[in-house]
Amino acid sequence: MRRTTKAAASLAAALMLAAGLSACSGSNDGLAQQYRDGDSKGYIAADFAVHEYKAGEQPKAVAFGGTLDDGSTVSNKTYAGKVTVVNFWWAACAPCREEAPVLKKADAAFGDDVAFLGVNTYDQAPTAQSFAKEFGITYPSIIDVDTKSVTTAFAGVVPLSATPSTVILDADGRPTARIVGAIPDASILESLIKTALGASS
Repeated sequence: MRRTTKAAASLAAALMLAAGLSACSGSNDGLAQQYRDGDSKGYIAADFAVHEYKAGEQPKAVAFGGTLDDGSTVSNKTYAGKVTVVNFWWAACAPCREEAPVLKKADAAFGDDVAFLGVNTYDQAPTAQSFAKEFGITYPSIIDVDTKSVTTAFAGVVPLSATPSTVILDADGRPTARIVGAIPDASILESLIKTALGASS
């Protein structure tokens, strides 16, 4: 009797583990749809991971456009000819808040040589502006919550459901590296930017 009970418990545990692994390894289609619908249940704080694209393996240039938190509009053409760091974030995202000082430091390190652009995926302009003021962020952010157009434009480079994410574009607008998850140290981002600058010179 005990053996039967123990075997049944082991089987139940195995089934639960298999179900959990299946859920973790399955596609994020449902989460992506929640994201497009503006449902915050789709938020995932991803583990930190960096991918650099080798020469000849870079994705094609990303075409995007949107409205900034100050009401003006920008597009990929605005940043043509300049290495650009595009960061996807939203104000209540804890990892986004953790990495804000890292982004600020890297932005200051390169000055006008590199453009930084935020893409706020969830908030309206006043919230984005308050965040920027709180953390001393001086570069602008596109407000993408209503259209999701910028996030969709980068969907082939970074997961829709992973926030924060950062993409470095070369002077031709092609991704040279992507970072999924909060950037732990400015030196990591600065190194990737230097690589992009070298490739663009």
